[in-house]
Amino acid sequence: METAEFLEILDREGRLLAAAAAGAGLDAPVPTCPEWQVRDLLRHTGTIHRWAAGVVADAWTSPRPVPEPPDIDGTELTDWYRDGHRRLIDTLGGAPQDVTCWTFHPAPVSSPLAFWLRRQAHETTVHRYDAEAARGGPATPVGTGFAVDGIDELLRGFHARTRSRVRSEHPRVLGVRTVDTDAAWTVRLSEGPPVTELGAPHDARAELAGPADQLYLALWNRVPVPKVVGDPELADLWLTNSGI
Repeated sequence: METAEFLEILDREGRLLAAAAAGAGLDAPVPTCPEWQVRDLLRHTGTIHRWAAGVVADAWTSPRPVPEPPDIDGTELTDWYRDGHRRLIDTLGGAPQDVTCWTFHPAPVSSPLAFWLRRQAHETTVHRYDAEAARGGPATPVGTGFAVDGIDELLRGFHARTRSRVRSEHPRVLGVRTVDTDAAWTVRLSEGPPVTELGAPHDARAELAGPADQLYLALWNRVPVPKVVGDPELADLWLTNSGI
């Protein structure tokens, strides 16, 4: 996907999140994040937006901790979230294409700016889904191509890091496949971080599959996996330990 597409998605999803949060109310529980109310969702996402904008705007070249969310509530919190989202859009939209800054996972991208546009588009989309779940009613669909991209980022980015908790004492192979596109991944599990390759495995002991939009939400622990085949123990190992 092009960086302009990610920016457009980030803009739209952030505004949808704010609208859903307003419709749900700040006291509403977030069923997809059981310990949160909507106010916690806004505080978290707004903080991440400001943190990411700072990485790019200040061209950080080393890690910076995510700050604590502010202790604000009510209209002040809603306005603060909207302001942070707009600041992120303006920062990423106005940054030079060759900006050099820190990134935190190894998923292949064309530049640090592309990394942050992609990462914040997916961050905001998943939390938009959370806000709509709190509000109730139908959720906004996730585009098929964008969902495939998000699955790829999760598998070849987040779970390539040493902090991934998906480990196996013995080498095992898990397949991940979308049924409405030709996208598939081979996830090799061992005592180290998972190693994911593009393409369907020939030696998988289990497979997680489904339409791209549903598989995207499932792998981000928001809905059940549409289809699980093969070794249930291996599938359960992934589903139990893959939360980010």
